[in-house]
Amino acid sequence: MKTKIQELPLSPGVYLMKDSRGTVIYVGKSKSLKKRVQSYFYNNKSHSPKVKRLVQHVKDLEYIVTDTEFEAFMLECRLIQDIKPMYNRKMKNPLGYQYIVLQQKRDWRWLEITDTLDEGAPDRSHFFGPYTASRSSLEHAVQKVKECCNIACNHTPAASTANTPCLNYSIGLCLGKCLGGDAARQFDEVMDRFIALLQGDDRSLYDQMERSMLDAAERFDFEQAAKYRDGMNAVNLLLSKRHVIEFAEENHSIVVYEHLNEDTIKLFLIKGNVVLHSERCSVASTVDIDSLRRRVKALILSYFTRDMECDAAEVTREDIDAAQIIYSYLQSSACRYLVIQDSWTEDDGEPDMEAALREFLNNDVVSS
Repeated sequence: MKTKIQELPLSPGVYLMKDSRGTVIYVGKSKSLKKRVQSYFYNNKSHSPKVKRLVQHVKDLEYIVTDTEFEAFMLECRLIQDIKPMYNRKMKNPLGYQYIVLQQKRDWRWLEITDTLDEGAPDRSHFFGPYTASRSSLEHAVQKVKECCNIACNHTPAASTANTPCLNYSIGLCLGKCLGGDAARQFDEVMDRFIALLQGDDRSLYDQMERSMLDAAERFDFEQAAKYRDGMNAVNLLLSKRHVIEFAEENHSIVVYEHLNEDTIKLFLIKGNVVLHSERCSVASTVDIDSLRRRVKALILSYFTRDMECDAAEVTREDIDAAQIIYSYLQSSACRYLVIQDSWTEDDGEPDMEAALREFLNNDVVSS
């Protein structure tokens, strides 16, 4: 093992740890294979008990080198889904996706966090997600929004203290759902706007938080400004997780490239949550750029046709794993990408595609 670790490259890639029977017990990825694997076996006093148990069982090691960290992420994701190594399951909760569910009893509505989507629920629109955040961070975000909007009522539908103020009402975190009357109607109106925000239908509640934060700052009421800032940060977390789900559902056709060095790029063709094709391409000269443009056009016409369109299916947890990696990659500064329009693959759409590719490759590749 020591020899194998010392011989590991500093390249991006995936490592597969095996036990004495040759069974893969853990799959990981890294931007630098050697540094990452060494970290398991040296200076390991700060490791968690699960990592220490893993290291005790590792008797062999394999690795796969990739050109980019993105490829390592995607390969790790696929291998974990295919192999289901024991320690990947132990070190990451398999119920890693959470939902916000709107519960209602009589005229009382409240939000809960769950890791199970109730397939028999009469109204699936009452479920928001799945979210890739942990349960605790999701609960914290929802609570911050409720406190910011003064809908953090302590009472429950079963409370015997109807029409009496809850504790949060006395400290200004509840509009007065617990009191009934006009205060309860105002509370329900804010709850409606929060639900619309989760659904992506209405951002007015977020806009109001921003105005309130600026007003509080102008009054030098920095405690109130901080409360609204925290509420806005919580909303941004909730919406950013939703964006990953929407990205998975939209099933875009995308051309992506990343520079490996000054003269070489790695080209990817992505459909939805799947990398369909990848290759190295030279960009050392104008001739190379022209050749690259023709190559990308041919790949688009080969891979992105209407024949491959299929009926929309519900996004699975495996889809979200891949979508999270691809979405984060596209948002990073590591790559450049172009979303392919459906019309470009039609007979009269090629001029538009060629113009878009010329701008995308000539300008971006040369200037990168």
